[in-house]
Amino acid sequence: MATVSLSSVPKRLRMVEDFRCTSCQELNLEESADIYCEACQKFYCKRCGHLHNQLSTEHTTVGVGDIKKWPVPKEVEDFLRMCEAHEDKTLTQFCQDHTQLCCSDCVVKIHSQCSKVTQISELTNSQPTGLEGLSVELETVLGEIKTLQISQKASIQSLQRTYKEHSAVMIEQMLGNLNTYIDECDNSSVGTSGGNEQYLKEEMCRSVLSIVNEFDNITAKELNEMKDEVISIKESVTSSIHKCTTLHNDLSQFHELVQKIGDNKELCLIASIKCKHIIQQALTLLGKSGKAFNVQRKSVHNVRIPSDSVTCDISGICVLPDGQVLVADFDNKRVKLLSQQYQVVSHWDVNAYPRDICLITPNEVAVAVNDDDSKIHEVQFITVNQGKLVPGRKFQLQHECRGIAHHLGDLFVTSGKELYKYSLNGKLICSLYGDRSGDYTVRKCAVSPTGDRLYITSFWQHKLLTLARDGTLLATYTDTALGGPHGLHVTPADQVLVCGRWSDTVLQVGWEGESKLATFATQEDGVRRPWSVCYSSTTSSIIVGQRRDNILVFRVE
Repeated sequence: MATVSLSSVPKRLRMVEDFRCTSCQELNLEESADIYCEACQKFYCKRCGHLHNQLSTEHTTVGVGDIKKWPVPKEVEDFLRMCEAHEDKTLTQFCQDHTQLCCSDCVVKIHSQCSKVTQISELTNSQPTGLEGLSVELETVLGEIKTLQISQKASIQSLQRTYKEHSAVMIEQMLGNLNTYIDECDNSSVGTSGGNEQYLKEEMCRSVLSIVNEFDNITAKELNEMKDEVISIKESVTSSIHKCTTLHNDLSQFHELVQKIGDNKELCLIASIKCKHIIQQALTLLGKSGKAFNVQRKSVHNVRIPSDSVTCDISGICVLPDGQVLVADFDNKRVKLLSQQYQVVSHWDVNAYPRDICLITPNEVAVAVNDDDSKIHEVQFITVNQGKLVPGRKFQLQHECRGIAHHLGDLFVTSGKELYKYSLNGKLICSLYGDRSGDYTVRKCAVSPTGDRLYITSFWQHKLLTLARDGTLLATYTDTALGGPHGLHVTPADQVLVCGRWSDTVLQVGWEGESKLATFATQEDGVRRPWSVCYSSTTSSIIVGQRRDNILVFRVE
């Protein structure tokens, strides 16, 4: 259903100023109405109402104190009854198969084969038409949309600051290298002869040129890559802000409408149905759809390549917008690129165990790389370029690096016992959450599409934790089917998927993190030691990473 536009509807839909005295209008005068006569079906100002009451003592009138009993303004009724698909037609029926309001053209052209098409007038006796609860729901969603808008605008500002800070640091490093080298040359030139001095000057020029060229070739490339990331993320955020603004405007005007629409049952029902469609769009944007997946079919794909030395254990999965898939092969210390048909087309060896992977831009990912023995804890960026994996910049961490997630320029990294937030240039912003009561209390992490909630798995405690963006604990979920929770993923519609490593199970949990929506897959579906999970919007598939050299792909709806 298309987004409704309410720009033609007055902002004050049931205010007294919207009603004019009928008698005065007949004399080309403009006076606000004070009473409505049901028998005459006319509005009267105080003066005309006094005359009316004297002449028609038997008529019952309704004052402004009961304005909801006044007729709905014509422009409001016309708007509510107008069909969005055929603007010259009036809504008269409701298709229960598609939960859509219909005009006569809709019924003939779109819903002729539907089994449950009913007259709206017949539904008013069987469907609730009260709008009080809907008004509260609208108000709640409006607040959440506004909060999301503010958060998104702040994210853009943060991204721009991060890029400027990183540029300044890189330039400062280059200047520092130049100054250090010049100082060394000054010290070594003391007491040298003219010939040697000329040689030192030439050597200095060559070295300075080398430092500048190194900056141009490496640092400038890194800055350009980061600039591209900022532009890509900014475009995505700007598009989301536009959607928020459109929905916020529509919700605001409907919020005013439902409070002042009166007691007309048909109009209340139409308004309720239209409102619910817009609210559903808003909930999807906010990531609160709460729909359980329905599996259509399953396939198994081998991701082992001849040069692999041991069995593949897929510790992380990331899907690019074009449908290509990147997987982190833990034991082989590799990141592999899979085609849309899940065939390995490229790979890149990393210097330690790849623990997790997340999307940064449409063609770049960040990999959490960790090896406790060699003390390697780093984030490695990798770009997909024409079917090849190309390593980019990386930064070191002062703690273990076991899980990673990204949202609008913020990197969330787990150490096993803490959740940290970093900028894209590797600057530690803060520690968001910690639990040092045991091992792997903060194993993997994921972030909601709107960025307002974070999810972490607590491995040995068999828990899924839900946090607010500031790290406040919102919910704790435990389940006997969730033995050793490890990998997790949040879809664009805020459907939370979590792997039970020891229970051989993948569960779908509600976005609140408090209850299970469904047991998505078990041993009977071929699940063995699931370590990672990811949803592909391109193919409507859920990909499960595990041991045994293969991944499971479930086509869902």
